Amino acid sequence: MLRVSKVQIDYERVPEGDAKRILLRAIERAGKVLPLNAALRIVRLSSSRYHSWRRSQTGCDLDDQPNCPRVVPTRLTPREVETLREMVENDDYRPMSLRALALHAQRIGKVIASPSTWYRLVRTAGWRRPRIRVYPAKPKIGIRAKAPGELLHLDVTIIRLLDGTRAYLHAVIDNYSRRILSWTLEDRLGAGGTCQILREAAVQLNDRAEHAIVVADSGSENVNGAVDDSLDGEELTRVLAQVEVPFSNSMIEAFWRSLKHSWLYLHPLDSIAALRRLIEFYVAAHNEVMPHSAFHGQTPNEMFFGTGDEVTRKLSAARRSAREERMRANRTAQCGVCVGEASSGALLLQRPRSRMS
Repeated sequence: MLRVSKVQIDYERVPEGDAKRILLRAIERAGKVLPLNAALRIVRLSSSRYHSWRRSQTGCDLDDQPNCPRVVPTRLTPREVETLREMVENDDYRPMSLRALALHAQRIGKVIASPSTWYRLVRTAGWRRPRIRVYPAKPKIGIRAKAPGELLHLDVTIIRLLDGTRAYLHAVIDNYSRRILSWTLEDRLGAGGTCQILREAAVQLNDRAEHAIVVADSGSENVNGAVDDSLDGEELTRVLAQVEVPFSNSMIEAFWRSLKHSWLYLHPLDSIAALRRLIEFYVAAHNEVMPHSAFHGQTPNEMFFGTGDEVTRKLSAARRSAREERMRANRTAQCGVCVGEASSGALLLQRPRSRMS
C-alpha cells in the first residue's frame, strides 16, 4: 500500500507529536516479529530520523539545555556560550569588530567558534555591545534656503568616455528649487569652467537675493584668484563645504548620481559632442518636465519662478476625485455571488413578520 500510494515519511514532516508517538509505538510493536531496519523500510522512515524522534521522546535531564546535547553534539557547550556573552559585553573589547573578536577568542584559546556562530548567537540572544555613541552625529537634513537664489551649490564631476578621455562637467544648482542654473562641459579641469557658470548663474538670479551664497568644495578649480574675482564681481559669497560650514555639498552630488546612472550610462559615450547633447537633454528634462517629490509634484522651474501653486492644488483635487471614483466603481461592481446575496436579503426583508402572541 505504501509503494502504491508513494508515501515517503522520510520526505514528509509530521508536525503533531501524537502522530510521532503513534508511529514509534507501531514500530516498537513490529519489532517483536521484524528487524528494526525492515520495519523502517516498510514505513519509509530513515534511521536517523527514527532515532532522533526516540531521543526527543525520552527527554533530557539537563536543566541548562533546551534539548539533549546528544542530538547535535557539535554545538557549543553552555560554558562556551557564557564565555561568548562575557566577551561580547565586555568593555575591554569595544574597539574590536565581532569578526575580529571571534578570531581574537581563538588566538587566546577561550572559544574556538566561527564568526558566523558569534553573529547568530548575538542576534538570537539579543546581546548588546557596550557601544554608546558620544560624538555628535552628522545632520541628516542639510542646509535649506527660504527663497530662490539665496543658496547655490557648485561642483564638478568627471565623466569618462569609451576611449578613456576625461570630460569635466561643471554645474550650479539652486538649493530652494533644485533648478540647474548653468552648466558647462570642459576637456580640462580649471578655473575657466567655474567662472563661466558663475557668471551665467548670476544672470539667472535677476536680483532675487541681495547676496547669494555659493557652497563649493575646496578643489583647486573653485579656490583660486580667477574665481575670487568672479565672485566679487557678481556679489556672490563662497563657503567651503565641511570646512567653513558643517554641511556637505550633497545636493549637487545627488544630481550627478541621477544624471549618470539614470541617463548617461544608458548610452554609448563615444564623443564629447554626444555627451554634450545627452547632458543638454537631461538638464532640460530635469528643470522643465520631472516633478520633484519634495515639491508635491512641481518641477524645479515652477518652484524657481513661483508658477506651480495651481499645480499642487490640481493634483490634490485630482487625488480626491480619483479616490471617490475608485470607491464608487468598486462598490457598484457585482458578481454572481453578490447578486445572489442581494436577492436573498431582499426576500428576507419582504417576508412578513409573525405576530407576537
